[in-house]
Amino acid sequence: MAEMPRRNRVDPWGDLHAVDDRGHFTGNRGCVVDDVEQVVRHHAGTLWIICTVRYRDHRSPLAAPRRWTPLFFLDDAVALAAGHRPCAQCRREAYRDYRDAVSASLGASAPLRSTELDARLNAERLRRGRGLVRAADRITWTAPYEELPDGTVVVDRAGTAQLVRGDRIHPFTFGGWGAPSARPTSGTATVLTPPTSYAALVFGFEPWLSQ
Repeated sequence: MAEMPRRNRVDPWGDLHAVDDRGHFTGNRGCVVDDVEQVVRHHAGTLWIICTVRYRDHRSPLAAPRRWTPLFFLDDAVALAAGHRPCAQCRREAYRDYRDAVSASLGASAPLRSTELDARLNAERLRRGRGLVRAADRITWTAPYEELPDGTVVVDRAGTAQLVRGDRIHPFTFGGWGAPSARPTSGTATVLTPPTSYAALVFGFEPWLSQ
């Protein structure tokens, strides 16, 4: 009998799912499992990062109690929308580009510290007292469609997460971004990507995007 997939795949809202597709990045938000390796929490702590699937000779169990739990993302756009940022260790260059872009957006005289980035993202992800209904839990905001940089994830009127890429938008699936439709040329979008990561995209951070 085939082993059932673990509940460790992340959607653009940041929720966890048990699907076969693994994705191109891993990462974590602390330990989310109990002593019998079952997912019992959405996150633990404010450090939410995006990592490479392989880094040197490091090996991490998929659901070890009291250790960080590996999660998996389709690409940077999904991970950023979910509220994560690049890891400063295994994705050092991406982290620096992200940090410097956010710092530039704020007119900071020195690069922000990782703890400052984490605090900003923590305030932008979830409403206080997170429940179980994803649409009610996530903080969204609005911006004109014409101003959205590539890599932004928005929510359309049907509630589908859509990737902005050039003059097209693509619906999210765990296997990849779906068939494109025309990007609206006017009007206001409901944006899922947190403002800090949105600012990073505007100021030059280039996310890795799945085809």
